[in-house]
Amino acid sequence: MKSKDKAFDLVIFDWDGTLMDTVGKIVSCMQSVAHELALTVPTEQQVRDVIGLSLPTIMPILFAEHENHQQIIDCYRRHHLASDYPTPLFDGVEVLIKQLHEAGYQLAIATGKAREGLDRVLELTGLGQYFHASRCASDSQSKPHPEMLQGLLSYFEISADKAIMIGDSIHDLTMANNANMASIGVSYGAHDEARLKVLQPLAIVSAPSAIRHYL
Repeated sequence: MKSKDKAFDLVIFDWDGTLMDTVGKIVSCMQSVAHELALTVPTEQQVRDVIGLSLPTIMPILFAEHENHQQIIDCYRRHHLASDYPTPLFDGVEVLIKQLHEAGYQLAIATGKAREGLDRVLELTGLGQYFHASRCASDSQSKPHPEMLQGLLSYFEISADKAIMIGDSIHDLTMANNANMASIGVSYGAHDEARLKVLQPLAIVSAPSAIRHYL
């Protein structure tokens, strides 16, 4: 595909629930934290609703009755590292990323994960070699603030109309709207099609393989 045929030059992906099937693990670890610290156990839907936000943003929402949010964050990270809950890449993700890289797209990640966590999964999956840049909760304001996307646009020297954000949550799509950037929602992650549709993405897809069609 020649550059002049591309609708977008920069493709930005969320990680959790978009490229990697981590929603189940996140729910499990958050509920384990609540049990350990004798807090009200959040429901699966309550955890799904905050996936994509940074941990410092999440904890006051899920555990408002506990004043020491750093203690909860530390506990969550310990559970997350120790958990053997399976977190495979979604079917078709590796092929998609390789195809986009070979076609000359600039690829980036905007995630609520901390830098250490993102670096770990990029190495684990072998996908790190395909991404040119990333922004995390460690170095940017939490979604849905547009700082992650604005930082990536500045890094690549690309205008918002030549970039697109791909994510599984309303926080991803709201962030894109706040940056005046197009988006694609994926309905196989944290939030379903009905919730994503409200944010008016360019498209909503049910499988990673369908993303390429809209680029």
